[in-house]
Amino acid sequence: MADCECLGTCPFFNDQMENMPGLSTMYKRSYCKNDYASCARYMIFKAKGKPAVPPDMFPNQQDRAKELLGLS
Repeated sequence: MADCECLGTCPFFNDQMENMPGLSTMYKRSYCKNDYASCARYMIFKAKGKPAVPPDMFPNQQDRAKELLGLS
């Protein structure tokens, strides 16, 4: 699978994760470079656009993403 189209500009990784490089690497490997369709941020991005993605949302918060999308 190709890298996520948002990887290079994702503010979550380019701003918020700079103090947690180990966690950032784990998320990038699991979501951005593998299964980005299951990333909570990507789910919101594809459904509602980049401005709708909560800045504090972690990639593993799929339940929160589904709630925001009215899927739960």
